[in-house]
Amino acid sequence: MDYGVEIPYGAYWSTPFTKWQGALASLNSVELGAYVARKELEKRGLSPDIFDYGVLGITVPQKFSFFGAPWAMGLIGAMNVGGPTLSQACATGVRSMFAATQEIGAQAASTALIFTCDRTSNGPHIYYPNPKGPGGTGIAEDWVMDNFGHDPLGGNSMTQTAENVASRHQITTAQQHEVVLRRQEQYQDALANDRAFQKRYMTLPFEVPAPNYKKTAATITGDEGITTSTPEGLAALKPVIPGGTVTFGGQTHPADGAAAMIMTTAAKAKELSANPKIAITVLGYGLARAEQAYMPEATIPAARRALDQAGLKISDMDAVKSHNPFAVNDIVFARETGCDLMSMNNYGCSLIWGHPQGPTGLRSVIEMIEELALRGGGYGLFQGCAAGDTAMAVVVKVADRA
Repeated sequence: MDYGVEIPYGAYWSTPFTKWQGALASLNSVELGAYVARKELEKRGLSPDIFDYGVLGITVPQKFSFFGAPWAMGLIGAMNVGGPTLSQACATGVRSMFAATQEIGAQAASTALIFTCDRTSNGPHIYYPNPKGPGGTGIAEDWVMDNFGHDPLGGNSMTQTAENVASRHQITTAQQHEVVLRRQEQYQDALANDRAFQKRYMTLPFEVPAPNYKKTAATITGDEGITTSTPEGLAALKPVIPGGTVTFGGQTHPADGAAAMIMTTAAKAKELSANPKIAITVLGYGLARAEQAYMPEATIPAARRALDQAGLKISDMDAVKSHNPFAVNDIVFARETGCDLMSMNNYGCSLIWGHPQGPTGLRSVIEMIEELALRGGGYGLFQGCAAGDTAMAVVVKVADRA
């Protein structure tokens, strides 16, 4: 499907993703994302004046995040720009892209900034007052921990959804660990030659600002908190849920970070691109919801819907990326679609570099675009699951504009 929307080549970026309670744990994620966006726009010689629409994708509330996209856009200097604030758990990145695509496709805007950020560290502890409750007490919630561990519809944890899928499809612990080791190899490719691949979209070393943003508090060389597993180390791990198959080695870890992308019309994309000869077009989106407590399966119908909208097949894809909070995700997706399990997720994925939710999918899409550019063009599919047994997918094409 031709939405008439493009992503200017190079008009996107990501911070490194840092571990739980790591280098970014004390920074408001919206303020950090805006701080990085200002620097990245300046680096590209782009003014905030180019935007007439903004989308903020965030899943963990921060102080003042009630003000949403208008606050985020104002922080980067786009004082006249508004837009929605969106949250669809780990599908927030693609959901935010879709919102911008719809707005531009409807000719209600011409150039949008998709601005995604999250800090799972130091998540808010919320108290819901209830004066009529026993003793006048209310209800407390730890936004991050309580929701990771408990789906209010079924009472299951995220890990239980992976176990349910592993049981249904007879996926063993050993098969999951084989995928983990392969994903580590692929991530190492992104670190080769002094992180040459990551430097295509990430400013490294990354200077972590102090909370007042007036000085640098620390400098990190790249993603923080990456665990390097060995076959022996993985084999020694016990399943998280007794009697199950998913170990801590076979799943991702909570993280902090931000990622952003510019989307616009074809004419403006040429002006804003770091290489006007490259055209990046969006061809299809897909949303799906799996059976309750079978979250990893939702990526399969979501991907098929995106491919159908694009008029393409999985065999047409030159690059496939996934948000894979569990190794189970990639295994079941490959089995059900015919995708090559060991060639998807080149250069990195959330299983390895972590899970800050809002920006997780967007970083994967950015990496997919860069992989396709290195290949000289082609089609790419990103798919990722999200809380509530949902998933979103997007298909893009990278090609010579001529």
